[in-house]
Amino acid sequence: MENTEGHTLNLGAVASPTGVARLLQAAFGCTTFSLVAHRAGFSAAPGTFCVFVWCFCFAVTVFILTCELTRMHSCLHVLSWGNFTAAFAMLATLLSITAAIIYVLYFVQLSCYSIGCEVRDFRIAASVFASLLFIVYMVEVFLIRARPGQASSYMATISGLLKIVQAFVACIIFGALVSESQYKRYVATQWCVAVYSFCFMVTVVIIILNVTGKRAVLHCPFERLVVIYTVLAVLLYMSAAVIWPVFCFDNKYGSVQRPQQCSWGRCAWDSQLVITIFTHLNLLLYIVDLVYSQRLHFVNQP
Repeated sequence: MENTEGHTLNLGAVASPTGVARLLQAAFGCTTFSLVAHRAGFSAAPGTFCVFVWCFCFAVTVFILTCELTRMHSCLHVLSWGNFTAAFAMLATLLSITAAIIYVLYFVQLSCYSIGCEVRDFRIAASVFASLLFIVYMVEVFLIRARPGQASSYMATISGLLKIVQAFVACIIFGALVSESQYKRYVATQWCVAVYSFCFMVTVVIIILNVTGKRAVLHCPFERLVVIYTVLAVLLYMSAAVIWPVFCFDNKYGSVQRPQQCSWGRCAWDSQLVITIFTHLNLLLYIVDLVYSQRLHFVNQP
């Protein structure tokens, strides 16, 4: 008898807990950018970024749902589907919480002054749905994460999910670097930039190799290479975590106190502080990654 499974819709893809989470993501994402486009409004770079995040996450989520429902993902040989969905879920979690925070900080106010009560209400509603969107993406990450001994994709493991967070934090560092950070003043701070760039590029390459299922091109044990790189990244970030604050906040090179003449958004001291905080955060992430990679035992699944 002919197998007709491939010709029917995979209803289990939307009936499972992960499928329900993705349906809610699509609903909340559509609602959020619809509220903003209809009446809440947005402006300048922060508003454009928020709308881009919500539209991007909605589009990719609908794509994933469609592929799961129609089983089309089996035809996408350029992607390792499990790695792709896990990596996107983590990325969408980070992007959605960033957009939710930015929209609240730049556009939401409790008073009706200057914008009117209707616009205020729409902006509060958009912020609520943006927060719900973050929550359901976080729930998906919790649902798909690898358990010990469970067959899973690398990007669904703690180590794989941390790679997405590390790259995301590095992007924040780069954003602060190009915003009046004055990193070219000293060779030592340029070394820190080289550290950030090298670790970011290698981390992105690891992510791409897993998402595209091209790990075999390395012709050597992938997990061993990742552990070696993580050790190197920890050492490099340790040097940056020491060097950057010294050459930015020591009285010999910079200033411990924020200069009074610094204007909001155009202050080198502010950018240097952001870089310092996220340098130490990424160092912590790489250390946690190293610890988990030593404990990681999973069965690879494409």
